[in-house]
Amino acid sequence: MLAWVHRIVQGDQLRHVARSGTKAPGRLFTASTVVRGDSDPSRFGFIVSKQVGGAVVRNLVKRRLRALAAQTLREHPCGMDTVIRAQAPSAGASFDELSVQWERMVSKTMVAP
Repeated sequence: MLAWVHRIVQGDQLRHVARSGTKAPGRLFTASTVVRGDSDPSRFGFIVSKQVGGAVVRNLVKRRLRALAAQTLREHPCGMDTVIRAQAPSAGASFDELSVQWERMVSKTMVAP
């Protein structure tokens, strides 16, 4: 579970990170990351549209992505905003498949500030 301080929930902040961040496209999701500064806590936002599936499927994908984000916070606790936009194939992906792509995304976009 992500603490409130580690979430991006406002639409204008989600759009800013999604449009201006370093992109890491993938088959299951696309990540955009903006490095903000050392003292600010890292935050994550998730965009999971109806193209991914019904409410149950979307919530499952979001829970899995939040769990991966919580693991990442241990290594990168400060300075980054990341927005994850889930793609339709993420509905049928296992947690392990999401985890593999997540690790690729972290290695591409999350550079210590």
